[in-house]
This record gives sequence, C-alpha cells and structure tokens, in this order.
Amino acid sequence: MSASGIEVQQLSSGYAGAKVIREVSLATAPGEILAVLGKNGMGKSTLLKAMMGLLPRMGGSVRFAGREATRLPPYAVARLGVGYVAQEKALFQDLTVEENLRLAVRRTDFEVALAEVERAFPFLLQRLKQRAGTLSGGEQKMLLMARSLAVGGKVLLIDEITEGLQPSVIDRLAGVIRDARARHGTTMLLVEQHLPFALAVADRWAVLDRGEIADTGAAGEPDAAARILRHLSV
Repeated sequence: MSASGIEVQQLSSGYAGAKVIREVSLATAPGEILAVLGKNGMGKSTLLKAMMGLLPRMGGSVRFAGREATRLPPYAVARLGVGYVAQEKALFQDLTVEENLRLAVRRTDFEVALAEVERAFPFLLQRLKQRAGTLSGGEQKMLLMARSLAVGGKVLLIDEITEGLQPSVIDRLAGVIRDARARHGTTMLLVEQHLPFALAVADRWAVLDRGEIADTGAAGEPDAAARILRHLSV
C-alpha cells in the first residue's frame, strides 16, 4: 500500500456488541478519492467511525499512509495525519471560528492554516470572532471542512458533507475537494448520498449495503450512475 493511501481489510464494527459493518475491505491509491454510497442505515457512518477508532473494531485492520491504525484511539489516528469531517456538526458551538481553528492546529502553524482557510472559504476570515454556533448550517459545514484542511493531513474522511446544503454551496465544496487533492495529493474517503456530487469529485465508488460492500466501479464509467441507483432503489 502506498505511503499516502487507505487500506481497510475485513473490518467489522458496530454498537453494543452488534455488528453493523461486516468484513468490509477497501483501499485507495495515493491522492485518490473513493466515494462510499448507500441508503440510510447501511453502515456508512459506522464505517468511518470505526476507521477513526470512535467505535470498537470487532475484527479486521485499518492502515493510513502505510501505518497501522487498527488498535489506535481517535487522537492517535489524528496524529497520523487523518482528518475527519463528521456528519454531525462537531464544532465547539460557544467558541469562535478562530478558536475552533486554533484547537485543530499547532500554534506555530496557525498562519499557514489561515492561508489554507482563506483559499477554501475566504468568508471565514471575516467571521473569526463570531461564535461557531451562530453560523448557518451550511457555514458550519464549511468550517468543519476548513478545520480539517487547516491541519494539513494527507488523508480525509468526509461524512455526508452535502447533507442539507444549497446547490451553490455543494458546488463550492466540490471545488475545494478537487483543489485539496490537486495541490496536496490528499487521499479522501467520501461517504455520500448526493450521487451527482459524489461522481463529480470521486475517482471510484463503492456501494455499502447492509454493512457489506455490494458493488464497486470507476466514477467515469458511462453506466456508473445507473449501477449505483439500482442498489439505492432496492
């Protein structure tokens, strides 16, 4: 496996001893974007949480950037250079935009981090003193994404970033994701239900059905959308 890729082998995880994902295997090349799609309740978010160490791993292995992460807690996974954009608005609501960003990066790197934020979402620099909880839903999603980009990690796990967003914001996020990959070679695992967005930014796709990989393919294939929709409509 490449030094900047993701490798998941036979991963199982769930809640209270009950498996939600079962023996899931997937991998990315360096700088590749893999979209994981599926209906609600199929285990997509569970997969990312298990990879990050937020849920118990009941079997299998996880490697990021060529380094073993199977037994690591979340903070140690983050130290490997893995960013996680959670589906929930995982911000400190009573802290300012600036304070949320500062918590994510080392003090000596903050000016570099702000330059990344300005490139992706310049409006946030005018909101640095605003409490994160007073931002709109879409703005909070952008702050979550900006915080992960500011860390400068080589791997990003992104969970349902487009949920509830306006088309213009979705287009902006697509551009940010493409730019991060082009400039930094960032490898991404993108959990999504927004099919056009997923196929527009991803290199490959996988469908998760009842906790298992049901199908995979290249995003650029002419029948990609039709194949995915067959799974989503069942």
